[in-house]
Amino acid sequence: MPVRRIALISVHTSPLAPMGGAKTGGMNVYIRELSRELGHQGISVDIFTRRSHELDPEIDSSIGENVRVIYLKAGPLLPWTPEEHYGHLSEFTAALMAFAALRNLQYDIVYSHYWLSGWVAAKLKEAWGTRFAHMYHTLGHMKKRIALNARYQPDVRIMTEMQILQSADRIIAATPAEQAQLRWLYRATRKQITVIPPGVNAGHFQKGMSAHEARESLGLKPDGHMLLFVGRIEPLKAVDTILEALHVLRERAPAMLRRLHFMIVGGDPHRGDDREMNRLQAMSVDLGIDRLVSFAGAKEQSELPRYYTAATAVIMPSDYESFGMVALEAMSSGTPVIASQVGGLQFLVRDQETGFHMPAREPISLADCIIQLLSNPGKTASMGLSASRVAKTYAWSEIARRLRRVFDEVADQALKNA
Repeated sequence: MPVRRIALISVHTSPLAPMGGAKTGGMNVYIRELSRELGHQGISVDIFTRRSHELDPEIDSSIGENVRVIYLKAGPLLPWTPEEHYGHLSEFTAALMAFAALRNLQYDIVYSHYWLSGWVAAKLKEAWGTRFAHMYHTLGHMKKRIALNARYQPDVRIMTEMQILQSADRIIAATPAEQAQLRWLYRATRKQITVIPPGVNAGHFQKGMSAHEARESLGLKPDGHMLLFVGRIEPLKAVDTILEALHVLRERAPAMLRRLHFMIVGGDPHRGDDREMNRLQAMSVDLGIDRLVSFAGAKEQSELPRYYTAATAVIMPSDYESFGMVALEAMSSGTPVIASQVGGLQFLVRDQETGFHMPAREPISLADCIIQLLSNPGKTASMGLSASRVAKTYAWSEIARRLRRVFDEVADQALKNA
């Protein structure tokens, strides 16, 4: 029987949380947009997340038809880091089960996101017998391998991720790279994993204005060039590599900088206690490029198309990306992407076709890519057109249909084994 009701679990972050915060990003977009499309296709989706503020409602139905975000009390009403949720997962699970029992709800399948939610899904399987699919989004083993400081200790996370692998009925990987990482680092079997990428709302990211108009609306020279970073402000995003590349340009092609601006969208540049933000702001001054750089802060999804349209290129020099939703949004807007050749980015961005690949942490290579784009407008325009065409193949409607086929297969297997 086809799956008609899904419990989707996102313990540590709500799909309705403001974008650009410390722990809001591609996963939030994924959950919100996928749920909206599943609801549009007639599937009932209940998204369970932890209540962290007294103003959070019990139930929010604003995402769309057939979709509810349900806020469960588990611990104090405070914003937490993901790791701080771990000690309250049993309480969260009990609250979820109580919510379902009081309303006589039964779910055909559970779809969990991130390691904390996978822990909950495994407990629900023990209690209800309900099959579950899981998406890791990022892997503790990978984060540990590229950790920039010794304070990062994800041992509990890695242990939990291994346990999820033993309990989950299917793992959804965003890219073949993630599939390979799961097989290599976690000893997953090929049959446990189905590769289905995230999608993009192509209609939302279509150009509504020209690049000149978009740049002018942002207070920039309409005939200049803008480079753009969008994402969380954290060390593994390697924004410092972009600043170093601009310093290289200052030495090698100073005339190019007269018409160039670099905008950073993400975080809060005025908060004062954000160590990475403070470091980047000081670094731009030390490198003598601060007049070329602006810190725009976090922006909602509704605002991003204007920034993507204004950009000559979006730069993603990350140390690690499981997929790279920002790259897909930029491509859908017809903007080339310069990305480090890591994780999902090496599959999503097509080198010399929709943008450029660059080695991680190599500002000279990044500077070379920037020079190629800025000195060849025809190549830049061609890459933008190719990027837009490729992005169309990632429509949420098709991604949701592919996931539904997997969910139906997993649920049918449960009936056969009953």
